[in-house]
Amino acid sequence: MKEILIGDFLIVLFIFIRIISMISVAPVLGHESVPSIVKISIGIVVAYITFLTIDKSKITLDITIISIAMNVVKEILTGFILGYMLNFVFYAISFSGTLIGFDMGLMMAETLNPMLNTNDNVVGQAIYYSSIMIFIMINGHHHIISAIVASFNVIPIGKFTMSSQVTGLLIKYSFSVFTIAVKIASPIIVSFFLIHIAEGIIARVIPNIQIIHVTQPAKLGLGFLLLSILAPVFVYAIKSILNTSEDQLMELIKAMGV
Repeated sequence: MKEILIGDFLIVLFIFIRIISMISVAPVLGHESVPSIVKISIGIVVAYITFLTIDKSKITLDITIISIAMNVVKEILTGFILGYMLNFVFYAISFSGTLIGFDMGLMMAETLNPMLNTNDNVVGQAIYYSSIMIFIMINGHHHIISAIVASFNVIPIGKFTMSSQVTGLLIKYSFSVFTIAVKIASPIIVSFFLIHIAEGIIARVIPNIQIIHVTQPAKLGLGFLLLSILAPVFVYAIKSILNTSEDQLMELIKAMGV
């Protein structure tokens, strides 16, 4: 009876460690504005529900100090990898706003992004927080919890191994940060590329003109005009990217369980 209680306690502990590790680095739930007591409470509740739903007969634990320490490290790594993977898409969205702000000439107008703890221009901030709202609207925070619970059916406790398939997927998803950013910002980038060509032509035809004083107000006006016109397109693109990231998370979970 005593061994059964110790085994059940360790199972709940390992489940809680994986869940709280993912929540602490996941978007929205892992932000500093969410109190630690809320994160811990969510972790405890989800861990207890998960413990009641998973098949515990398939879990074998060696109750030794070394084995427990190794399992704790594996569960922390599992949670961190799953949580950081979800952040890739938000890094891409923030970077796309940085590219747009750079072309509009707003790189000096930077503010602190408290979600990423980095300085970002105002356009990047607006697009980033819009993506956070879309993420909540499509119940992305629910998907985070459901994905971490589903991971216990695919990745048994203490069975995580960093295989070449997992490494390949992480490299692939991290590389997609740049491709996603360019795809989101491409309409603005192409538009301002044409303006830069026009600047060069005007500078060659009229060498004495202060071209930057003429085109900078036009860049700002055109940039905000394009952003307002393309806002529905951005919303649709960001929503599709966030839905795709949920599928990628499940793909990563399956690869980690191989």
